Amino acid sequence: MREGIVLEIAELTTGYRARVDVLHGVSMRIADGDFVAILGANGAGKSTLARTISGVLKPRSGSITWNGAPLPSNPEKTARLGIAHVPEARGVFPGLSVAENLRLGAYWLRDRAVLRERLEKVYEVFPILGERARQQAAALSGGQQQMLAIGRGLMSSPTTLIVDEPSLGLAPKLVEDVLHTVAELNDAGVTVILIEQNAIALEFCRRAYVLRNGRVVIADDANALIGSDVLRESYL
Repeated sequence: MREGIVLEIAELTTGYRARVDVLHGVSMRIADGDFVAILGANGAGKSTLARTISGVLKPRSGSITWNGAPLPSNPEKTARLGIAHVPEARGVFPGLSVAENLRLGAYWLRDRAVLRERLEKVYEVFPILGERARQQAAALSGGQQQMLAIGRGLMSSPTTLIVDEPSLGLAPKLVEDVLHTVAELNDAGVTVILIEQNAIALEFCRRAYVLRNGRVVIADDANALIGSDVLRESYL
């Protein structure tokens, strides 16, 4: 393992059906405490990458290592290592209460005191969730449901948080609020991998990779990419 690198992806190729690859030889390095955006147009392979890191999909070739060891292709084992995946489209359970949704983020915990402590930490980050803990998730606004999805990810007390398309379906002001909260989590020491179509992500992250047709076409500091012609071209 290279010094400071917690997640290393090397020549990763994978997909959903036999002989149909979505990612083609993708390589990335994520350092401890980093805030990295994975950008690209719809269909670029961003969510496929997130699912592969979190263990939902298995690599067909290449490797993913976590602190120098192979990362298991198993969502539960990956979560227990400290990687939390907040999926695209939020994926909350509308018929369950806010508190019940949050508890599912740490369903393996048997220590009730630790569970309560983690709930309180989530409520500190998102006070509105504490206020609405007993309400059904269906009653929340889109922005509040996104907060709930992130809060559920935080219940596993992760060291790395993968947030997939948090801006999807949200008004611009709510997008900024959510991304500010993600940035604050990073400031508190959580490594963040932000999957986004929206280039506003560059205003919050430190580094960015841009995917096009399942391949990394740009890897640079965020400030260097803001407003760049290369970035615009990658979305065409």
